[in-house]
Amino acid sequence: QVQLAESGGGLVQPGASLRLSCVASGGTFSGNGVGWFRQSPAKEREFVAGINQSGSSNIANAAKGRFAISRDRAKNTVYLQMNNLNPDDTGVYYCGTCPRCIWSSLPSARYYDSWGQGTQVTVSS
Repeated sequence: QVQLAESGGGLVQPGASLRLSCVASGGTFSGNGVGWFRQSPAKEREFVAGINQSGSSNIANAAKGRFAISRDRAKNTVYLQMNNLNPDDTGVYYCGTCPRCIWSSLPSARYYDSWGQGTQVTVSS
């Protein structure tokens, strides 16, 4: 099974940007959709952004216009570019793989079969 590792989180001021990376090892993202979810103590795990195997992205309404997801197949890496961050974006960000995931299924965590350890994003003024 593929192992995932997230990185790129940190402590930033409101309005700042971060770029998160999700690297796959022991396998590839081939044939899989990949999604980003976040978890905070005050909130349930929520979908942030996903990309299917054909490259179409699905962005959560709370992130639309600010976040973008992309993939580099050669590097087995998926990125989450986050711009204009606000305190509500604070949380632990996880990436996961979604086998044979259609575009409309990307926001549903039940379809994901592997997750990374997460990377902390803190947005505080």
